[in-house]
Order: sequence, then structure tokens, then C-alpha cells
Amino acid sequence: MKPAAPSVHALAESGSENLRDSPQRWWLAALLVVGMIFGYGQRGALSPVAPYIIKELGLSPAVMGVLLSAFFWVYSFMQMPAGWLVDRYGVRRSYALGYAFWSAVSALTGLANGLASLIAARVLLGVGQSVAFPASARAVANWFPDRERGTVTGAYLMGVRLGQALVSITAGYLLNAYGWKLFFMLIGLVPLVWLLPWNLFLKRWEHRGVSMAAATKARPASPSFAKSLHLFRNRTVLGIFLGFFAYDYVWYVYLTWLPGYLVLGRGFTAKEMGFYSSMPFLAMSVTIMLSGLASDWLIRKGWPETSVRKGFITAGLAVACLIVPAGVVEDKMTSVWLLAMSLCGLGLASPNTWTLTQAVCSKEIVGTVSGIQNFGGNIGGIIAPVLTGYIAHVTKSFILALGITGVIAVVGILSYLFLIASRAEPEA
Repeated sequence: MKPAAPSVHALAESGSENLRDSPQRWWLAALLVVGMIFGYGQRGALSPVAPYIIKELGLSPAVMGVLLSAFFWVYSFMQMPAGWLVDRYGVRRSYALGYAFWSAVSALTGLANGLASLIAARVLLGVGQSVAFPASARAVANWFPDRERGTVTGAYLMGVRLGQALVSITAGYLLNAYGWKLFFMLIGLVPLVWLLPWNLFLKRWEHRGVSMAAATKARPASPSFAKSLHLFRNRTVLGIFLGFFAYDYVWYVYLTWLPGYLVLGRGFTAKEMGFYSSMPFLAMSVTIMLSGLASDWLIRKGWPETSVRKGFITAGLAVACLIVPAGVVEDKMTSVWLLAMSLCGLGLASPNTWTLTQAVCSKEIVGTVSGIQNFGGNIGGIIAPVLTGYIAHVTKSFILALGITGVIAVVGILSYLFLIASRAEPEA
């Protein structure tokens, strides 16, 4: 009897064992970091531009909230299909195709001439970027040992925040000089250079040890997409979904409204906005890296991985609740410091939200469950900008919106503490 062709999963594993034992795996970590820097710079570009678009197009904060949430409308619901595609067809191709598509859309945003075209561009950007987190999570599961995944995940999540910080700084200097249209074109086209090293590196490693013909004929070991929906019945997967909804709700309030809040709610100038909206993200980036290193160190010392990851997440979300007093204090610099500490709390939780998923899931469904996780998170991404903008518009203040954000952080703490316990396995 002719032996069955190896699955894409098995092929990735044959390559992953070689790369897992090679110091060259850190080149992959660097590529994941740079990919996230570019991707989040493109995703977050609308946030510092928002006050200028509000003025140019005559939009209210409520309408701008709808525009800021448009990215998430399809992005959220693409998470599970994108994760399943990564598990089925591999990390390299899935990530590269999504990256090329979203970079092109980011550049074309500069040609938008009204609200409808801006919304369309943001929706398409979300379609392309839906692959980024499932592919990154699967890459870490494939090619790094368990004791290193907090560090690697922390590194690429640091890239997320660096991307937001860098785009805020860049916007502060370029918007007045060149306008927002050219700004979008530049940040869409320049990052395309990342595709060359990404494809060259993983083309060598992803299917190493087997012929490319076998790779082409391979069938997946991952469950069907229909069966993957049954994972929602697992308590741990439900906890991951709800907990990350809360985490991402808080994060997207910052990502979409921090620059606008500083300008509209605290009276900062454009240059002040660029500086004071980037510094908290930079502080958060450092915290993410330290959190990944510290959690891995505790695990190497023999602490239970699931308990360590959950501990960092719940402590971080508790610190993130400082967003509530940040909206109440009168002094604007005190508010900035509280917002920075709140973001550092999110940084403490951040790498462990993803590595906890890897710890409690069988490897063959890591991409799929990571998609479920990001689906929950980005439902928060849909709601957070709209609700925040609507409340700010109706109440003429951000105080209530920031208070609600703190309550949702508490919901996340409860979900991580009391729902995530068992190991999630693929459906038979």
C-alpha cells in the first residue's frame, strides 16, 4: 500500500525540529517583530490622523468613532478562517499573501476622498491583517521551545506597540508638512521590503527535510473549519475568547482614541500629541519584553506555566484599570502618567495572553484557537472606538467612556481566573 502523503502540519514539524534547534530561529523572531512594527504602524495610522480628518471632512467624534471601528468589522470575523488557513497551508504563504494585500490597501488609503472610501479602505485593511496574529502564534508554536515562547511572543508584541509609537511620532512631523494622503502612501509602500527576507528565510525552513512535491500534495492534519467551531463548547476556549475581548477592548480604546483624547479632551497641540501619545506606547513596549522574559524565567525555575501566565495577565489587567482615574484627574500631565501606567499594565499581560493559549492548546489547533482569541478581542475592537466616540459626543467628555473601559478590564480578570483551567484539544 502506498504511504499517505505527509500533512502540511507534519511537514512544518519536520522543518520546525531543525529550526527549533538552530540559533537561526532568532532571525525568525526578528522578522516577526519587524512584521508587527510595520503592520501596526499601518493599522494605527488613522488614529493620529483622526483630528485632521475630523476637521477636513467636518465629522463629529461619533462619526469618527465609526470610521475608527471599520477596520474591525470584517477583521474580527476573519480571525477563525485565517487561523484555520494558517494551520492548513502553513505560516510563510499565509502571512506573506496577507501582508502584501494589506500594505497595498494601506497605500491606496491615500487616494480616498471621502468617508465612504475611507471606510472601504479600513475594512479591506482588516481583511488582510486578519492573518498576522494566528500566523505569528503558529510560528512560535512550531519553531521555538516552550521555555522561549514568552520571550519571542513578548518581542513581536513589543513590535506592535513600537509600530503604534513610531507612526504617532512620524505623523507628528509629517502631517503638517505633507498632509495625510501622502502619509498613508508612504507607510503603505515602504514596508513591502519586509516580504523578501520573510519568504527567503521560511522557504528554506518550513518544509526542510521533505521534497517540495510532497509539500504540494500534502493534506492537512488540522480539523475541518466546521469542526473547529465546536471548540467554543470548551470552557478554556470560551475563557480565552472572553478574556481577550476585555483585554483588547481596553487596548483599542488606547489605539484608536489616545491621540484624539489628548487633543480633544486635554487640549494638546499636534506636536505635543505626537510626543505624549507615543511615549506611553514605548513604555508599554519595554514592559511587554520584560514581562515575556520574567514569565519565561519563572517557568524555567519550575513554576507551573498556566499559573504563571494567568498571574501576569490578571495583575496586568488590574493595573490597566488606572485608565479610570486618568479620565477624572484635572491635571493633564497627571492624566498622561496614569495612562502610561495603565498601558504598562496591558504590557504586563500582553505576551502571556498569547502564550497562555499556546500552553493550554494542542499544537495542531494553535492557529485556530489563536484566531478564536483574536476574534473575541476584535469584537472589542469593533465596540470600543464606536462606544467611546459616541459617549464623548453625547456627554462632551471622555470620563464615562474611560470608566466603562475599567469595568470591562475587571470582566477580563474574572474570565482568565475562573474559566481557563483545562487543556483544549481538537475535535475528533
